Amino acid sequence: MATPTEIVGFLALFVLVGGVFLFANLLIGYFCRPSKPNEEKLEIYECGEPTIGSSFVQFDLRFYVVALLFIIFDVEVAFFFPWATVFGKANELAATSAPIVAADMDNYDAPATQLSPFAEQKLRELGIRHPTSPTLTAEQAEALQLTTDPRGQTKAATQQMATHIVRTSLVDIAVFFAVLMVGFAYVWKRGDLDWVRAVRSVPTTNNSTQIRAA
Repeated sequence: MATPTEIVGFLALFVLVGGVFLFANLLIGYFCRPSKPNEEKLEIYECGEPTIGSSFVQFDLRFYVVALLFIIFDVEVAFFFPWATVFGKANELAATSAPIVAADMDNYDAPATQLSPFAEQKLRELGIRHPTSPTLTAEQAEALQLTTDPRGQTKAATQQMATHIVRTSLVDIAVFFAVLMVGFAYVWKRGDLDWVRAVRSVPTTNNSTQIRAA
């Protein structure tokens, strides 16, 4: 794993290269691009409304509604990325072919219950700072017929823990997605996704009724 000094160095290098790339392109574009403004090029492009009269007028609030809804759902969808990371790493750890115990790996002479570097790395990436070998209860070991196999107990306990994380993450994302869809259906039903909202029909009286009322 990278040390804190190396991480800071990588971040500084990333910021430096990104800044040079950005400002170099802006500088090259400033000197190379043609400057020929005309009435057509200065018109509003794709969105916005032509300015009429003074700028101190009431702005159309529909722009704010659409922008607010976009930000809300965009930020919520961003939470899928950390979930996918945890789900993927837990699946790798729960795979039957994963080298959980160090003794199962080549060129490793380790105790039967010692976790492999692969398993320790995945557990650290899942948030466990000091990974240790999980253990099964006597009932679980007897049910799996691993009473006299400490290596198998360590592997089975680790995979059970990873499987539990996978199932929990699936339930969590299902609840989160359901809440997201309920909110989406709500704003859709209200008509907030329509640029021009429908106006409710107002019942009107016929001429005869108006004459009698007069």
